[in-house]
Amino acid sequence: MVDYLSNALWTDDEIAFRKEVQEFCAKEIAPIADKIDKGPFPRELLSKIGKVGYMGVHHDRSVGGTERGLSYEIIVAEEISAVNGGLDMARMASTTLYGMPVARFGTAEQKKKYLEPVVIGEKIGCIGITEPDVGSDTAGMKTRAEKDGDDWILNGEKRFITNGSQADYMCAFAITDPTVHSKNGMSAFIVDTKSDGFSVVQDHELLGMKSARVSWLKFEDMRVPSDMLLGKLGEGFHILMDELDSERTAIAGEAIGYARTPYEIAVKYSTERHQFGRPIRAFEGVSFKIADMAMKLEAGRALTLTAARMYDRGENITKQASIAKLFTTEAAVQITNDALQILGGMGYTTDYPIERFLRDARLMTIGGGTAEILRFLIQREVFKEFFPQ
Repeated sequence: MVDYLSNALWTDDEIAFRKEVQEFCAKEIAPIADKIDKGPFPRELLSKIGKVGYMGVHHDRSVGGTERGLSYEIIVAEEISAVNGGLDMARMASTTLYGMPVARFGTAEQKKKYLEPVVIGEKIGCIGITEPDVGSDTAGMKTRAEKDGDDWILNGEKRFITNGSQADYMCAFAITDPTVHSKNGMSAFIVDTKSDGFSVVQDHELLGMKSARVSWLKFEDMRVPSDMLLGKLGEGFHILMDELDSERTAIAGEAIGYARTPYEIAVKYSTERHQFGRPIRAFEGVSFKIADMAMKLEAGRALTLTAARMYDRGENITKQASIAKLFTTEAAVQITNDALQILGGMGYTTDYPIERFLRDARLMTIGGGTAEILRFLIQREVFKEFFPQ
C-alpha cells in the first residue's frame, strides 16, 4: 500500500483515521473483494462496517454516529472503494443517500426509529428518486401520494435504486400537489419496505458495481402513515437538492478509490514488465500515462476535500460538489482505462482486478447526476456568481 497520508491537506486525526479504515479494509474486505463481485454484498459485512462506525462518521452521536463530518465520509468512501466499489456504493446509499435526508429533516422520533438502526449497521436504507421516465429531470416526477384520512397513499415506480431490494427503509419522493410546480408540490416520505403495496419488480443486471443491488420498484396503493412525512409538506424538492450535494461529494471520494488501485497496479507492473530489454516504464507512452494518472488523482482528492470542508462549515457547495464529482468520475474512467492499457493483454484478464474497477468506474458518470447535467449545473453556478440577481 502506497502512503498517501503525508499530505498537507489533511489533519493528523484524518490521517490516523484513514490508516484505521485501511486496516479494516485489508482484514475484512480485501480477502473477499473478488468473490462478492458476484453480488449481492453480504449483509453481515455492511453490519460490520456499521459496528466499527464507518456508516456514521457524518451523523450525530444521538443516532450512533461520530459527528466527524463529510471530510471523514470521503475517506471511508475512498478506502472501501479502493477494495470494492460496489460494496461502498451500497454502504453510501444507506448512510448518505438515505441517511442524510433523515438526519437533516427528520424529527427526533424519526431519527431514533429509522436512522439510528441504519447508522449502526442493523438496517439498510435507500433513496427513491429516479423513475422509468424521470432521470436528471427530477421535477418531472410521476409518483403520486394522495391523502386518505391520516395516511398517504403512494402509487408509482422507482428505477435504478441502489439497495432497492435489500433495504429496510426508503426515503421516497412523490408529488403531493399536482396543481403546482413540482418544486413546490413534491414531498418526501420514510417508507418501510415491508409495507403492503411495496414490491420489487426486478434487480437490474449491471455492467459493473455487481456487489451492489440496483432495483426497479413499485408502489401500488401503498399506505404510509402521516407521521412518516419527512420534513414539511411540499418540501421534497428542497430535501432532494440538499441530499444531492453530499451524495456527489461522497461519490467523488469513491471515484478516487476505484481509480487509485488500478493506478497502483499499473505503476508496479510498469516496473516489473520488460520489453526490448527495458522495463516498460522507460517508454514515454507508459510513463506519461502514469504522470497523468497521478495528476488526476491528486487534483481530484483536493477538489473533493474542498467540497467536503465547505459542507461541514454549512456552506452551499452545489458548484464545488458538481465539479468534484464530474472531475473525479471522468478521471476514474480515464485512469482505469489507461491502467488496463499499460498492462496490455494481462489487464484484460481477470488475473488482475483492473477490469472490475473499469466496469465499476463507468457507472458514476451517470449515477448521482450525469456528466452532462453536472456541466449544466457548474456553468449555471458560475454565471450566478458573475451576475447575481
